[in-house]
Amino acid sequence: MNFISVVRQSKFRHVFGQAVKNDQCYDDIRVSRVTWDSAFCAVNPKFVAIIIEASGGGAFLVLPLQKTGRIDKAYPTVCGHTGPVLDIDWCPHNDHVIASGSEDCTVMVWQIPENGLVAALSEPVVVLEGHSKRVGIVTWHPTARNVLLSAGCDNVIIIWNVGTGEALITLDDIHPDVIYSACWNRNGTLICTACKDKKVRVIDPRKDKVIAEKDKAHEGARPMRAIFLANGNIFTTGFSRMSERQLALWNPVKP
Repeated sequence: MNFISVVRQSKFRHVFGQAVKNDQCYDDIRVSRVTWDSAFCAVNPKFVAIIIEASGGGAFLVLPLQKTGRIDKAYPTVCGHTGPVLDIDWCPHNDHVIASGSEDCTVMVWQIPENGLVAALSEPVVVLEGHSKRVGIVTWHPTARNVLLSAGCDNVIIIWNVGTGEALITLDDIHPDVIYSACWNRNGTLICTACKDKKVRVIDPRKDKVIAEKDKAHEGARPMRAIFLANGNIFTTGFSRMSERQLALWNPVKP
């Protein structure tokens, strides 16, 4: 009789890490439990932002990096959305500006005070409205100021001029299903996306054109992600048909 193991062996089962002390952590934070596949946090040289559970709408904390230890439940939050916050991203050109996307179908841009929050912040600098379903991705342009990308569950990507609140480019006929991730390349000329249809696409937004794509980058049904590397290659994470975690490196010239 042949014995078949039903438990996958892990190469890391005997590897253990040592947690840092509590006074070096951000402790007692009610991190959001929404089902959207998000990092739920963003960091820059001054602040760390964390999406949290909130009643009556969506909110996130903004903490100075040095404010470690137990966080008071009454600590002020950024709380202007009427639905849960799904994604946040700091502006690469201003350490006090952060964008958020929410289930309320809006994108909001916030100005954080110099020394952090001392009271709840509920008035955004600008509200960007254009999506018909929840907004799960926000990411700033790496080189151009006041340019922000958002992607929603309406399968649409919008590139915004934050200064005027206007949509510069709308890509609404490229993705047939939910967009799992979107990432600019290093100089902001191209976007790579991962979609529920299991394709990774490289898009020239100015031409509204897919210039390269990889079908079935990962064959599993669970969400995958794709990012541009500095050398122009694309790094993806996903799952196999057997739900095994996979990592892959793609050359977009020969996908």
